[in-house]
Amino acid sequence: MTKINGVSLYELKSKYQTPLYIYDEDMIRNQCKIFTKNFRHPKMKSNVVYASKAFLTIAMAQLIHSEGLYLDCVSQGEVYTALKAGFPVEKIVLHGNNKTKEELMMALNFKIGTIVVDNEYEAKMLATLVNDSYKVNVMLRVNPGIDAHTHEYIKTSTLDSKFGMSTLDTRTIETIKLLSNQPDINFLGTHSHIGSQILEEQSFYDHAITILNFYKKIKDETGIELTAINLGGGFGVKYLKDDVRLNLNVVLKELLDIIYQKSNELELKLPHVFIEPGRSIVAEAGYTLYTINQIKTTINHKNYIFIDGSMNDHIRTALYQAKYDCLIVGKENLNHDINYTIAGKACESGDIIIHDIKLPEAYPEDLLLVKTTGAYHYSMASHYNRLTIPPVVFIKDGKHRLVVRKESFMDLLSHDEEL
Repeated sequence: MTKINGVSLYELKSKYQTPLYIYDEDMIRNQCKIFTKNFRHPKMKSNVVYASKAFLTIAMAQLIHSEGLYLDCVSQGEVYTALKAGFPVEKIVLHGNNKTKEELMMALNFKIGTIVVDNEYEAKMLATLVNDSYKVNVMLRVNPGIDAHTHEYIKTSTLDSKFGMSTLDTRTIETIKLLSNQPDINFLGTHSHIGSQILEEQSFYDHAITILNFYKKIKDETGIELTAINLGGGFGVKYLKDDVRLNLNVVLKELLDIIYQKSNELELKLPHVFIEPGRSIVAEAGYTLYTINQIKTTINHKNYIFIDGSMNDHIRTALYQAKYDCLIVGKENLNHDINYTIAGKACESGDIIIHDIKLPEAYPEDLLLVKTTGAYHYSMASHYNRLTIPPVVFIKDGKHRLVVRKESFMDLLSHDEEL
């Protein structure tokens, strides 16, 4: 593999240097279309909301808008990026836990389309801030207690999760009453999210049924009939050769069918259904290109490839023990008979990109391409050791364009003040 979507990796190295984040724009757009095409039902309204924490830049926000998706933001910075990109405010969803008064005020001032409050504290704070100049759509994040089979750090729905209010907690229904009775709030329903990188279809179906049963309980106890349901994201992607992708063409349609059938069974109003894919839209469209600097073999015969990047631009291996595949550019057809550990240049023993992988013999100045780095790589990059964050390029129709420029050392110092 020496090209991505018709663009030479050697050309990209020459033009932008390395490390370099590369996105296949056509693949991103295709993933957006898979969601918007399949997440439809003849009897219910539905929308796809891109979870921008996976990867967000001005160009990415513009791409998402052009594909007809909504945009989920979890901070003032993400909202500001969306606004600078010209994203329609009515299609922005402000999310995240532990929202500040300033964040809520920003959302109200700019008339952001929907606010998802995380808990009773946020609900009460929002109730004091709204006024009759703007009736804001609001949802409440709830925690259905579903234990999706994924990494501990990316489970979000266990009973002691930092996110949302438990559906088993009596305070949750009281908070729903509070929001429903506010004249300047249009309370739509609940948001919930059971975790990330989920590959079991049944988890999504169980999630929807659990929430609809909760809606039935709310209706029976309070008379409040909720009109919308947001089931978050978590759709798993393929990181390694042996990983199995979710069949989104099947899962998305089946999910809506189950919601339709269960709503009718429980005699509930058919809800407006939202989902929030992030990783599943961008992960496999992204790559990180590195240059191999050094090769090292220890006294115990452990082989290291040292690249010019680090955990600064690839934190997920250290943070989640995530696993990745890679290749040495132009050597895919050679024997993969040497076991290497891919390590970075940060001054940390945990700065490992890939722990064990069979590759052809590597040499300094070879290019190394790590796959499926489109989600939570650029967005989680840091300046540890005062390393710069790599630039980002989009590739489309055999052409490349810079969407985030390479940081300079002056950028690193731009906020520093002298004594």
